[in-house]
Amino acid sequence: MEYFNFQGQRVSRLGFGAMRLPVIDGNAGNIDQEAVQALIDRALEGGVNYFDTAYSYHLGKSEASLCQALEKHPRESYLLADKFPGHEIRSVYKPAEIFQEQIDRCGVDYFDFYLLHNVTELSIDTYLDPRWNMVEFALEQKAAGRIRHVGFSTHGRLDTIQRFMERYGEHMEFCQLQVNYVDWSLQKIKEKYDYVSSFGIPVWVMEPLRGGLLAQVNEETAQRMAALRPQETPAAWAFRWLQSLNNIGVTLSGMNSFQQLEDNLATFSTCAPLSAEETQVVEDFGAELLDRIPCTSCRYCVHHCPLELDIPNLLEHANNARLGMNYTIRMGIDALPPEKRPDACIACGACMQACPQNINIPQELATLQTEVDKLPTWAETRKYD
Repeated sequence: MEYFNFQGQRVSRLGFGAMRLPVIDGNAGNIDQEAVQALIDRALEGGVNYFDTAYSYHLGKSEASLCQALEKHPRESYLLADKFPGHEIRSVYKPAEIFQEQIDRCGVDYFDFYLLHNVTELSIDTYLDPRWNMVEFALEQKAAGRIRHVGFSTHGRLDTIQRFMERYGEHMEFCQLQVNYVDWSLQKIKEKYDYVSSFGIPVWVMEPLRGGLLAQVNEETAQRMAALRPQETPAAWAFRWLQSLNNIGVTLSGMNSFQQLEDNLATFSTCAPLSAEETQVVEDFGAELLDRIPCTSCRYCVHHCPLELDIPNLLEHANNARLGMNYTIRMGIDALPPEKRPDACIACGACMQACPQNINIPQELATLQTEVDKLPTWAETRKYD
């Protein structure tokens, strides 16, 4: 297992993510505890010492399941990361109550790593609201020894991350970002990665395989990969691409089968970044996945829109939706005022006349809204309202 030094602590490069634990009959709330136990035991045996969960994973059952599997092992043999659900707070929940519930669920005295969860456009105002004092509470718990290290995770835009870091950057010790070779350009992760890195803190990686999308490649790419690294899977190539970045600490993987776990243990037994030729292979495959709307963010459309919709931002959501609709996209849309969402478009065509790329913007916005409407709102799926 590859390790890195984090403030004197030896941390495994591979982290075990508990958002996709094995379940019974496809029921997210019915975790297969026997399978979880076997995976955790093997992960520890293989050198993994970083385990990540969150308050709402598996309908609130991930924390207890993960820690039940860990409790047979010495507390000093693993590092436990949990997250405060600030993105779910609506009115009555207090940080102290939630934190104590997490401690009780996990059956521990402290968390090694604690994250402000999912700082996005939908949650940034809540995180910055002095009524809640979420970050301040986390820092108080750190001073009391119940948290060892404080960080945050984010799917937000760069300007949202900047707002958060301008307020709390001096206190953040690490940042968890969605980093992979597709989102590097699609979600402008490079800009976010560079910005966070400028604070001198490491980046933790989530969704390194883009929800499994990068674990499967087309035949041509498979042949190119096999010619250069016949012993490695497409998933390993995605991890090797990450190893080319110099500010990555933990890479999280939601391993719910022994095959995934064993493959990842083999990959993370060495550090073997991609060469320039190999990087070209994944970039070519990534480009094929980017069935992008060719918006260049010139904003001519915005200047001509009678409603002043932020069309480039909406088209960025539409591009992400082409790779699969998810709650990150839904939350980004829900965070907008109703008059600024895609269904506010009146299809007048003024934007199309101004667009240098000849994009059928009204059609793209209508398609985006159709995809958004396929998912219930985030609030409708939560019990913490």
